[in-house]
Amino acid sequence: MQNDMRIIVTILGFLCFLAICLWAFSKRRKSAFDEIAQDVIADDDTPSSRSQS
Repeated sequence: MQNDMRIIVTILGFLCFLAICLWAFSKRRKSAFDEIAQDVIADDDTPSSRSQS
């Protein structure tokens, strides 16, 4: 019985992993992820508020 639960949890975890991978690498998400990546690069140009000595 306990071994069956381990198998079910492992399979569910693997299916969740596959679903996240498919979501992350889907063509519908590419434009959103590209925009986020460009925002990070654009924000890098602003000077930091910390003073360096």
